Amino acid sequence: MFLGRGKELHALDKMYKSDKFEFVVIYGRRRVGKTALINQFIGDKKSIYFMGVESNEKQNLENFSKSIIEFSSGIQTETTFASFQAALEYVFKMAENERIILAMDEYPYVARSSKSLPSTLQLMIDKYKDTSNLMLILCGSSMSYMEDHVLAYKAPLYGRRTAQMKILPFDFEESCRYFCNMSDEDKALMYGIVGGTPQYLLQMSDKLSVEENIKNTYLNPMSFLYEEPVNLLKQEVREPAIYTAIITAIATGHTRMSEISSKVGENTNVCSNYIKNLMNLGIIKRETPYGEKESKKSIYAIEDNMFYFWYRFVLDNNSVIARGATDLVYKRIEPQLSNYMGRVFEEICTQYLWKLLLEGKTPIEFVSLGRWWGNDPIQRSQVELDIMGEQDSESALFAECKWRNEKVDLDILETLMKRSKLFRYMKVHYYLFSKSGFTKDCIEKAQGMENVTLVSYADILSSMK
Repeated sequence: MFLGRGKELHALDKMYKSDKFEFVVIYGRRRVGKTALINQFIGDKKSIYFMGVESNEKQNLENFSKSIIEFSSGIQTETTFASFQAALEYVFKMAENERIILAMDEYPYVARSSKSLPSTLQLMIDKYKDTSNLMLILCGSSMSYMEDHVLAYKAPLYGRRTAQMKILPFDFEESCRYFCNMSDEDKALMYGIVGGTPQYLLQMSDKLSVEENIKNTYLNPMSFLYEEPVNLLKQEVREPAIYTAIITAIATGHTRMSEISSKVGENTNVCSNYIKNLMNLGIIKRETPYGEKESKKSIYAIEDNMFYFWYRFVLDNNSVIARGATDLVYKRIEPQLSNYMGRVFEEICTQYLWKLLLEGKTPIEFVSLGRWWGNDPIQRSQVELDIMGEQDSESALFAECKWRNEKVDLDILETLMKRSKLFRYMKVHYYLFSKSGFTKDCIEKAQGMENVTLVSYADILSSMK
């Protein structure tokens, strides 16, 4: 099942029809759907698809040769080109008379086994780019390798690409397409539980309840997702145990660098390097109060919902799960789901505001959105704002998001308005987001003001249709 990626497919089709040499770099973390995107794109076109393997140069060259010869002759053979240069030159020459796509998937595996391959590709591109109709696609899951050895200024291939695509997980709207048969609330829960990574979404069934899906995957020792975070870390990093300890610390509320360091038992310099790698993988993100670029208030959060759910609920229960006590573990998880969804709902609301901006429907044309936290000198306490966004020094929006079973009352709006006065904006607009709607008093107050918008979760879903 292939869903989404319309923008990426449109961009690739446009380049395909350009009738000139194109070189596209596609990269992104594992399971995000890069290979599916490539296969969807090349399905009805003349193309050579080759996937690198974590082996030596000889094995990769043999596999590459088979892919080329099978394309050109339709015959499977054991014939192998003498070198990658000879193989690539053959492909570039074939493409002088017709449009051909050469897709090299998991390129980092091949390039690591053949140190001269990047320079060879550079040579071939420079030699044939003006005469060849080849569309070259290099794809890789090793984010650091693709950024440092393909896209970076000092890389041999720098300046040769005509486009690059960083493939990200789906947002909430795109993820909902996988769960057509689920209730509206369950769609949000599923997004909170697995995030927007296609491979994880495919593990879930919209014909089952949230409880059944959790039990069939995270609480099932034979399931793909049961050990997925640990397996993924083993593929990406050298010391998965320390990375696991850091993610666990963050998932259990130790969000400042000093707290993480103390919990893990490593000094802050060591933790900082590990966290940087996790950020590059899209697993961890650093947050600072909105408007503060560098701040001692910085905290760290788990960006990927699948990792967040797994480290919050699965890791500590591993021994119980392994003994088959699925129902017991779910009973521990269920009462915490509403609180867990608070952060996820903020993410959904943020995506909704960005969509409004792109459609020209926001009263404040913000340039960025984020959380803010800091001191309220009047109340002499720490306070938070779920979302704020600034248009300029005089205009901003403030938002509060509530994933609760009860309706949002007037006091929530009044608190939001009071906290906004910690800033000195002349023009302010307020958004209240609620899972369950709003009380009569809250609605009447909002209707009497020109700068308040009430948005229910149902409204968010309606905007997606």
